[in-house]
Amino acid sequence: MTPFAQFYTALFSSLEKSLEGLLPILARAIFAGVLFVYFWNSGLTKLGDGIFGIFNPSLGAYAQIFPKQMEAVGFDVSQLGFYHWAVVTAGTVTEFVLPILIVIGLMTRLASLGMIGFVVVQSLTDLYGHGGIAHSETLGAFFDGNPAGVILDQRALWIFLLLVLVVKGAGALSLDHILRRQVFRNAGLATA
Repeated sequence: MTPFAQFYTALFSSLEKSLEGLLPILARAIFAGVLFVYFWNSGLTKLGDGIFGIFNPSLGAYAQIFPKQMEAVGFDVSQLGFYHWAVVTAGTVTEFVLPILIVIGLMTRLASLGMIGFVVVQSLTDLYGHGGIAHSETLGAFFDGNPAGVILDQRALWIFLLLVLVVKGAGALSLDHILRRQVFRNAGLATA
């Protein structure tokens, strides 16, 4: 191996080992800074009136999640069934619960996997339910030199960020880490 290759390998191997635990913490911090408020605000738009508004979703919630069905029934929610209510309610709860779990680092892998599913469904709804598929600026395209496409460009980065958490977990500054240490301690095993 050449001296440069040895230096390069030694430098980046050392860097990788020393910063490995930082990657999931940074991923959660970036999620908190970039996406947490986005999902929280989106969830707030779906709440109905009163303290139990989460179980009585707003008209806008139905229109966001089932745009074509709402148009077909003249935006009369009473014409939709239990299925529509259940999907809208579950989607609203998801927009609040999963981001919180990711930020605090509790059940992070599962919450991140759930958010990936949510983003995929959200993207499909935006493309097919709201007609975004017909607008190239909304759809975007890989390798087009324009990173502003909402669906392919931005959401691919969101999903990649969440995949980091699925693979790496929450990191040392998380409830997952604290709970794992407690379980190992209670079992009489060394912490990992």
